[in-house]
Amino acid sequence: MLNLIKNEHMKIYHRLRTWILAILLVAIVVLTGVLSHSDYQKDDSWKVRAAETIQHNKTELANADIPEKFKQQMREDSALQQYMLDHNYPPMENTLWGGMMTAAGLIVLVVTLFAVIIAGDMVAGEFTWGTIKLLLIRPASRAKILLSKYLTTLIFAATLLILLFITALIVNGFVYGFGRLNLPHLTVNDAGQVLEKNMLLYVFATYGFKLIELVMIVTLAFMISTVFRSASLAIGLSIFIMFAGQIITIVLMRYTWGKYYLFANTDLTQYLEGQPLAEGMTLGFSITVLILHFLLFNVLSWEIFRRRDVAA
Repeated sequence: MLNLIKNEHMKIYHRLRTWILAILLVAIVVLTGVLSHSDYQKDDSWKVRAAETIQHNKTELANADIPEKFKQQMREDSALQQYMLDHNYPPMENTLWGGMMTAAGLIVLVVTLFAVIIAGDMVAGEFTWGTIKLLLIRPASRAKILLSKYLTTLIFAATLLILLFITALIVNGFVYGFGRLNLPHLTVNDAGQVLEKNMLLYVFATYGFKLIELVMIVTLAFMISTVFRSASLAIGLSIFIMFAGQIITIVLMRYTWGKYYLFANTDLTQYLEGQPLAEGMTLGFSITVLILHFLLFNVLSWEIFRRRDVAA
């Protein structure tokens, strides 16, 4: 199995396309860090803006026409702003942590896209290049061959994520400085009290949840790769589903059964913010939906690959 995984890694990293994707990823992270820094101000001007926000919310709360839902949001916002002023906590966006969270938003847009390109080519590419027969005449079973390809795909996706994390850490460290590392992550509970939580754990949780989303979409792309003999078709369809999935989610969430849709549950960071897409959705619910889809995708991949006739 290890030799098979090593062989699959050699196929990936011997291609110029792989290194181009890696370089593009680093360049995008650097560019994002630099551009996000353009709004950064080292002085205490954030205190003025915080005071203005508190005063604005106070005025708006007196307006009887504003729905209670929005009033509650303004109360929470005012509580956060006042707490930041009282404890001299600058906005997270003005620190290294803000840069790291901005980079986390690139995971779906960039890392997942690049990983899907590789995943869509893992099995279908063997048919495109006519190397599938050479692969299957080896003593290794089809199950081991498919598993090695799948594990290699996941390892590559995780490698891209680690590359993004390290690059973002270095870039934002130089851009914002490595001060304020002890800045807490502030939240407001139902009683309106501001709570301090560990920022590092919050960032790790965000990246961890994004990794789960990455695994699910890559698994879907890998399954599609086993269905088609054309690598270009498999990659194209995988990318289309990846982007269309989010749009379809917006439409389906109008219905109660929309919460069972895969892409309504892939972004688990919604639970970090306490804002699930639909009522009744919980972290446990979304994990259950993801596990069922994960098993379905892998069973389909195995059955399709096992039954596929490669005589042609």
